[in-house]
Amino acid sequence: MADEMAEPAQASRGVAMTQPFEVGVVVRDLEVLEHFYREMLGCVPVHHSHIPHAIGGPAGLGGPLLVVWLQVPSGGRIKLIRLRADADADADTDAAARPSAVPLAARRGLSYVTFHFDDIVPVVEALPAAGARPLSSPTVAVARDRRISFWADPEGNVLELVDRRGGSRETG
Repeated sequence: MADEMAEPAQASRGVAMTQPFEVGVVVRDLEVLEHFYREMLGCVPVHHSHIPHAIGGPAGLGGPLLVVWLQVPSGGRIKLIRLRADADADADTDAAARPSAVPLAARRGLSYVTFHFDDIVPVVEALPAAGARPLSSPTVAVARDRRISFWADPEGNVLELVDRRGGSRETG
């Protein structure tokens, strides 16, 4: 794996992507998670939508949805998705009942979303008060010229925070 970003590949089969990458995260508490991603990671809400069952059902999303699109400051978007039928059904679900987020490499499918910062320490220091929990031990690990820290957001979705300060200031 190269440390530097490679040039974008040519469009496959003559088709070009037209928008930045988006990732959808299904959530229990849309308000809490929107606040978390705004305040902790600097994401900006760009669209809120009620998706009716007539669209969500046939699309394979399961029914009527509430969706918030959050612009990531460095590009791309996160879509927070809430199935409206479940609005109150699992509001009391205990965090301990959710499966563990670690070890990440033992999980199949999408395991985490990476956010690159100029300095992760201020974010790492603020995350516990926002309901996130560290998954890395030490909280900030140094790898090559990077500092890396894995966290679970308030609902257990895993985030990786990365900067290129390579151990110049560590938090543990």
